[in-house]
Amino acid sequence: MQGFKSIIGHLTIIDHLQQAIRLGKVSHAYIFSGEAGMGRQTLARAFAASLQCEKEGIDACGHCKSCLQAASNNHPDIRYITHEKASLGVDDIRTQLNNDIYIKPYSGKYKIYIIPDAEKMTEQAQNALLKTLEEPPSYAVILLLTTNINAFLGTVLSRCIALSLKPVDKQDIKKYLMEQCLIPDYQATLGAEFSFGNIGRAIAYATGEQFQELKDSFLHLMKYLDEMDTQEIVQSIRIFTDNKDQIDDFFELLLLWFRDVLLYKAAKDVNSLLFSKELTELMHYAKLRSFEQIEAILLAIDKAKVRLAANANPEIVIELLVLTIKET
Repeated sequence: MQGFKSIIGHLTIIDHLQQAIRLGKVSHAYIFSGEAGMGRQTLARAFAASLQCEKEGIDACGHCKSCLQAASNNHPDIRYITHEKASLGVDDIRTQLNNDIYIKPYSGKYKIYIIPDAEKMTEQAQNALLKTLEEPPSYAVILLLTTNINAFLGTVLSRCIALSLKPVDKQDIKKYLMEQCLIPDYQATLGAEFSFGNIGRAIAYATGEQFQELKDSFLHLMKYLDEMDTQEIVQSIRIFTDNKDQIDDFFELLLLWFRDVLLYKAAKDVNSLLFSKELTELMHYAKLRSFEQIEAILLAIDKAKVRLAANANPEIVIELLVLTIKET
C-alpha cells in the first residue's frame, strides 16, 4: 500500500483529503463518485490507510504495521460493508455499521467504514445510515463509493462531502501503462486514448485479450472493407453485435479511426496518429475520400448511434452504417 503516491491523477481530490488530514479537519462522511474504473476504491483505500498510518503524516508510509494491515485488507479499524443480495439492505447497514460504529477503534485513531456499492442502498438502508450520519462518534469516518450520486437521498447528501472524480490526463495514463504495466508505446497510446480518462478502462483495454481481439477484427474490417461483399461484411461485424459493450467499443474505434483519417488528410501528421501501424490503410482512406465525404461518414456514425439509442436492431444499424462507409 503506497497511499496517495500510487494514484494516477485526481490531484484536486488528493489535495483536499491531505489538507483535511494536515489541519485535523477530517469529515465524518465522504462520497467518492465516478464511473466504474475511475479509481474510487483506490482513493478510498489510500485515504483510509493514510488516516490510520502510525507515522501520522498526510500519506500512508506503506511500511508500518497499520499500513501493512490496510494493504492486506486486514486492518481491524477499516471495515468494508458487503451485501449478498442485489441491493444493499437496511439489515446490512444496521449489522455491519450502525451496531458496530459506537465500539471504539481497536488500534487506530479512526474507525473507517467503506461502502463500495453505496448507490445500491435501499431507501430504508439510507435512512438507517442517516441516523448515524446525524450523530457520528468523533472517531468515525464513512466513505461512500458510488457510480450514481443521484441515487442518494437529499438528507444523506447534505451530511457528506461529495468528491467527484474527473478524467485523468491521457499522457499520465499512457505513462502509467508503459512504466507500470510494461505496455508497448503504440498499445499504450491507443489504450489511453480509448479510455477517455478512465484508468481502469485503460488497463482493461491495453492488457485484455477480448479488446485486442475486437481491435484486430475492427482493423481487418477497415483494411479489407472496399473488397468485401455484403455477406462478408455481415460476417465481420458479428463480433461487435454480441453485447452492448462490444457495440460501444465498435463505435469508439470507428470514431478514432476516422479521426486519424481526417488528421492525416488535413496535416499529414504521422506522429499524432493513434493507428500509426495502419498508416498504409489510413492513407488509402484519406486519398479516396474528400473532406465532405469524411464529414458525411461522421454524420452517419452519429445517426447510427441515435438509432441504437432508440432500440433499433444493432445488427441492421451497424450493417447499414458499414455499407454507407464502403459506398461513400
